[in-house]
Amino acid sequence: MPINLTRNSLAAIMDGDINSKPLVQVLDIRLISSNQERYRLMLSDAVSTHQAMIAVQLNDRVNSGQVRKGSVIQLLEYICSAVKDRKIIVILNMEIIMPDCEIIGNPVMTTGADSSVGYALPNNNPSNPVRGSNTRMAAPSNSYNTQNFRPTIQPAYQPPPSYKNHGPVVKNEAPARILPIAALNPYQGRWAIKARVTAKGDLRRYNNAKGDGKVFSFDLLDSDGGEIRVTCFNAVVDRFYDVIEIGKVYMISKGSLKPAQKNFNHLKNEWEIFLEATSTVDLCPDEDVSIPKQQFSFRPISEIETVENNSILDIIGVVISVNPSVPIMRKNGMETQRRNINLKDMSGRSIELTLWGDICNREGQEVQELVDSGYFPVLAVKAAKVNDFSGKSVGTISSTQLFINPDIPEAHSLAEWFHQGGKDCASQSISRDVMPLGGKNDVRKTISQIKDEGLGRSEKPDWVTVKATLSFIKTDNFCYTACPLMIGDRQCNKKVTRSGNSRWVCDRCNQEFEECDYRYLLQAQIQDHSGVAWVTAFQETGEEILGCPAKELYALKSEEQDDDRFAEAIRSKIFVPFLFKLKIKEETYGEEQRVKTTVVRADRLDYAAESRYLLDTMTKLRRR
Repeated sequence: MPINLTRNSLAAIMDGDINSKPLVQVLDIRLISSNQERYRLMLSDAVSTHQAMIAVQLNDRVNSGQVRKGSVIQLLEYICSAVKDRKIIVILNMEIIMPDCEIIGNPVMTTGADSSVGYALPNNNPSNPVRGSNTRMAAPSNSYNTQNFRPTIQPAYQPPPSYKNHGPVVKNEAPARILPIAALNPYQGRWAIKARVTAKGDLRRYNNAKGDGKVFSFDLLDSDGGEIRVTCFNAVVDRFYDVIEIGKVYMISKGSLKPAQKNFNHLKNEWEIFLEATSTVDLCPDEDVSIPKQQFSFRPISEIETVENNSILDIIGVVISVNPSVPIMRKNGMETQRRNINLKDMSGRSIELTLWGDICNREGQEVQELVDSGYFPVLAVKAAKVNDFSGKSVGTISSTQLFINPDIPEAHSLAEWFHQGGKDCASQSISRDVMPLGGKNDVRKTISQIKDEGLGRSEKPDWVTVKATLSFIKTDNFCYTACPLMIGDRQCNKKVTRSGNSRWVCDRCNQEFEECDYRYLLQAQIQDHSGVAWVTAFQETGEEILGCPAKELYALKSEEQDDDRFAEAIRSKIFVPFLFKLKIKEETYGEEQRVKTTVVRADRLDYAAESRYLLDTMTKLRRR
């Protein structure tokens, strides 16, 4: 029984007819992208040829050899898409009618087809096979065994009737197919996805050569674990910003897909959805339990030491300390909040997490209250940004989310470890100055040993831990006036001075502002049973020692002039035992060499942990 291809069907598809199910023949197959494994086909309807691409979910038909050069296929679902100023057929579903067949008819190249890919039109001469083919077509004639398969034979193509002033034409209003996020690609036509919003970014305004604008993004997660970011601009922001809520499930369709900007998008998807004026976002009324609330990819804190700067990742740890929230002036003149939190995990490392903005007074304040009450919660951080300034730390960005004691296996395991002994396990901070391992680094010393052993006089700094108390704090210049403007993710912090109009001016930023920041520069004396030593403590360690921001203490002394409260704030810290982690390094002042001792961390003494340390030390001494 001869095979009759649906003649002129390719021309009809180019004219917009996508409802027929024509029979066509594959003349050639080319792999055009090895990274994404995409195949381009040359199709024939016996009259003309045209290029097509198959959806990635059909790649197995090519890889298994079911579809090859000469195959006759029936197009069941397809769209016609414009790619680089030319039309191309994207095959979404097909049926294999005949795996092998000689070339049918005498097709000619369709006008406007891309000749750069090296396709050549075949002929029916068996002695002259298709150029680019490694094998000749297998079937000896234009017939096949009807006992094995009976194909659907389409009639010859008839052009549709012409409708001129005969009323409106009914469009295809069939609902779009719901696809998994992982199957989305720019070559699809009508699609829809059903997914949960896991993160929603802030509304941002921008100004460029095209004028002013506004933008916001949100992240989606579907039941198959696929994630993708959705971005809205300008008028589309007005439609959807108030509609989108974190945790809700939506049906989204009629958006365009573009390559994801990996500098700003950390999701594991090469595409990003841009909603348009015709896009639809419909809330799904029933809760879909098949779609998880959130998806994490946690990294142990120890691994963050080798992670590149500005990387976006998920971490989880037990909160071991929280600093107060302090106001910070950004470079645009807007004030924001900053709060530092320290996390530890089972990898034996701890890290500093910096909260920025409103999150300081929401989740940050909740964590502060839990720690103040003596409870150490587990904190999961989704989408934290790595910073490598003076050690490795992480900070929040607009899409960051914090989850306090989340109901996930990783949090339960971490909490169990912490309460069964992890609380007392020593952990090394990878933030601020990284303390390397080995030699004299980060070992327990007495104050007299620092001088007797000549620590700090080698090429590299020495790191030691000293159990001591504060015996004296200089109060005349305990802080300095600092620039509050932001340079990237970091505050400028350069010392600022008054200008003639009573405003503050920063020489580095070359800007003036109404209020400055105040940062600790403590000069203090520490003491143990063996001696005393002078140390310097900067902003973060100053807050750890005195328990309040420098701005608050400065206001007591200079603005409120409450000498009694100021003196009490200082006096309450005298002779309080701390574990001081010190960096000791010889530096040059003028022409003089001096050993400078800097406090990089100050932890209030945990008597239970200290007792265990002493018992362990005595046990080791007895074994010698």
